[in-house]
Amino acid sequence: MKTHLDWSAYDTYGVGDAYAGIPATGGNYAKAVAVCMNNHQCQRDGKGVMCPSFRITHDPAHSTGARVKAFKAALNGELGDDPFAHPDLAAAMDLCVSCKGCKKECPSAVDMTLIKTEYLAQKNERLGVTRRARLFGALPRWLHGWRSLLVPLVRWRNASPWLARLAERWLGISARRPIPEIVAAGFKADAAPSTGERGKVVLFVDTFTHYYTPEIATAALKVLRAGGYAVDVLEPAKTDAEPERPLCCGRTYLSQGMVEEAKLEARRVMAALAPALAAGTPIVGLEPSCLLALRDEFYSLGLGPDVGQLSKQAFLFEEFLMREGNKGLKLALKPIPGGRALVHGHCHQKAFGAMKSVRKVLGWIPEFEFEIIDASCCGMSGSFGLEAEHHDASVQMAELALLPAVREAAAETLIVADGFSCRHQIKDGSGRDALHVAVLLERALAG
Repeated sequence: MKTHLDWSAYDTYGVGDAYAGIPATGGNYAKAVAVCMNNHQCQRDGKGVMCPSFRITHDPAHSTGARVKAFKAALNGELGDDPFAHPDLAAAMDLCVSCKGCKKECPSAVDMTLIKTEYLAQKNERLGVTRRARLFGALPRWLHGWRSLLVPLVRWRNASPWLARLAERWLGISARRPIPEIVAAGFKADAAPSTGERGKVVLFVDTFTHYYTPEIATAALKVLRAGGYAVDVLEPAKTDAEPERPLCCGRTYLSQGMVEEAKLEARRVMAALAPALAAGTPIVGLEPSCLLALRDEFYSLGLGPDVGQLSKQAFLFEEFLMREGNKGLKLALKPIPGGRALVHGHCHQKAFGAMKSVRKVLGWIPEFEFEIIDASCCGMSGSFGLEAEHHDASVQMAELALLPAVREAAAETLIVADGFSCRHQIKDGSGRDALHVAVLLERALAG
């Protein structure tokens, strides 16, 4: 079996381990599936993320363990000659939101998100890529080349029920959900000077921040400069075939199983980062799913040994600040109106242990109180909540804890969420606008 992702990290798995049976085909991909030890931690409620689909259905069929069983059956030949096109495997994966909760919370660290990416790539190879998947996957290209058309079109769609219903029939995008609106002009860094007494950092502005919420990147720039850092905004390498198109981590393509396209985006990022990697310059990102792709999924894309170095130099905004705070960074901050916030953590932040840095930097704001919402996945999960057939499941996930907590919060209580799709879900389900940590810290800057 030819795989689309690099599964060599699992090469030694199963040697001396009490694996519950490695499938007969699939090589190292099969080993990644077989790390599951059937301890049923994915079939529980309570604290944590895993598993969002089980939490709303309480059906073991919608758990990580059941998905593993389906993949074992597929790779053992029990689903016929073309298992990746089999409806049983499709049913097993239908409600997986790629939250990475299982990678963090499962004792065996089953990476169902990556397993799903390979599954989708295999399925695309056999059945073709759907119109909707091409639309969602190629979002960075659409936003760059067709932004002038998309800005009014999205607004028109959101204001027109009949157009929303037409888009649902043609593309499978839920008519019951507004589509995030694109800003007229993408992010542009100003030329504000910085002494750079604490050194240089590279700021990676992802697709979502660039085209939807550029104010977050602007806020991050101000905070980093106020901390004494010279900031270089990452731009395509001079040798880039598309030097005018902003860089993208490839997450949108990976989420749709379009692995080759994701590799092209990842190679653009690696080429642009080459000087920073050589110099040991910290790389700071703002969107959890995008920055953490550099530390995680890039390993599976066959990008070479520099990925290991990248994983050591790439930080979420708040992770970098926490690290620098431990080295003497002191931001001059003042109290902010309201003085209280509810914080929702992105699933990937939780999976990579990044929430402790959120707690740390929010604690720097004087006279500020905050509470972390004890919630699983918000349910939006990138494009999942926009898909017509998944709208109800998406809302159910949000209604387990997140949306009730937001609705119960006082009007003056701020809502904080670093994830783009999380903020979308919160706005759609409660009417409340959530803030990125960078925006909150910018508001708190003294002077």
